[in-house]
Amino acid sequence: MQIVIHTGAHFTEVERLVKCLLRNKEDFASRGVAVPGPSRYRKLLRETFAALKTTAPAEGARDVLLDAILDAEEADRLILSHPHIFGAPLASVRNGRLYPNAVERMVQLSQLFPHDQIEMFTALRNPATFLPAVFGESPRESVEDFLGVADPADVRWSDMLNEVREAAPNVNITVWCNEDTPLIWAEIIREMAGLEHNEKIIGGFDLLGDIMSPEGMKRFRAYLKTHSVMTEMQKRRVIAAFLDKYALEDEIEEELDMPGWTDDLVHEMTEIYDEDVFRIQRIPGVTLIAP
Repeated sequence: MQIVIHTGAHFTEVERLVKCLLRNKEDFASRGVAVPGPSRYRKLLRETFAALKTTAPAEGARDVLLDAILDAEEADRLILSHPHIFGAPLASVRNGRLYPNAVERMVQLSQLFPHDQIEMFTALRNPATFLPAVFGESPRESVEDFLGVADPADVRWSDMLNEVREAAPNVNITVWCNEDTPLIWAEIIREMAGLEHNEKIIGGFDLLGDIMSPEGMKRFRAYLKTHSVMTEMQKRRVIAAFLDKYALEDEIEEELDMPGWTDDLVHEMTEIYDEDVFRIQRIPGVTLIAP
């Protein structure tokens, strides 16, 4: 079986993605793709990981777990989404490392599903905006205590991804930048479901409605009706053009509130993030969905 696990990251439209997947549940099921509701498996996965900390998977554990999740549903591909699979937001940064529990979790999944094809999907987010969002959920009083390193510019997504690939080389990883999500939303859903490019899905433009004015959305949908045949690249260019004219500035601008951070530091971190994404594209076994 193909087992897709969407791991977050936190603050990257996780629940909206789950809702979009569930809207397509019936159509996906006809293609052999199961999208169970999160309440059916999130607690179950948490309990399973807790048990795997002290013992190896028991014989038949894989089948028992899948039976409980699928509930008699037949499927060749299973999509699970769990933003806390690597821990709550409080555990997302430790000693300057992003999601230090990721390696342990993916190794556990590899042990639990040794003969299945595991695919990890995760959104990346500029540390210059991700770290302040996580810090807002942290009980730590100082940024230094929260990060565990003196220089926030040292935080890299590529470090986490390289560690996962080294520890669990059988796991294929697909990532995308949260900043690009409005342009590639439909493609993310298709990739998770294993669909071909340009196959229609429900809710492929849902995210645009939050960041584009009602007039812009009306004009955008009218444009699509008169230009029904477009490649994915052409659609992304059209979306970018409409956003350039009709984007809601309050929805796309982020206010950063991180004690001691300067504009120069944020700019430096953003440049490093761009370089890190380029580096991530070169990691074997990692696929980047990009506009």
